[in-house]
Amino acid sequence: MSSETVEEGACSVVESFEQIGSQWRLVVLYDLLDGEKRFNELKRSTGASSRTLSRVLDDLRESGFVSRRTEEDAPIATYYSLSEKGRSLCPIFEEIETWAAEWL
Repeated sequence: MSSETVEEGACSVVESFEQIGSQWRLVVLYDLLDGEKRFNELKRSTGASSRTLSRVLDDLRESGFVSRRTEEDAPIATYYSLSEKGRSLCPIFEEIETWAAEWL
């Protein structure tokens, strides 16, 4: 394998971690593996502040990992869930859990 191939591969790994790798992004993505949740449910289950959670959800939506759905009934409810792109991370999280159980 040439050094150019290694660098290209490493760059894609680094870029991937830059998109999902912050502590709060990972916590929110992992929490949404269980299914759709409202903002306050996510806030309680992740322990994030409203400001942090709002910023992280916006970032994840912009990156295409999370979808947002709003119900206009009274009271108005906003739901967040993993998009197809976000759900594609499920096997990766399972592999990380397996690795962590053995090595951490």
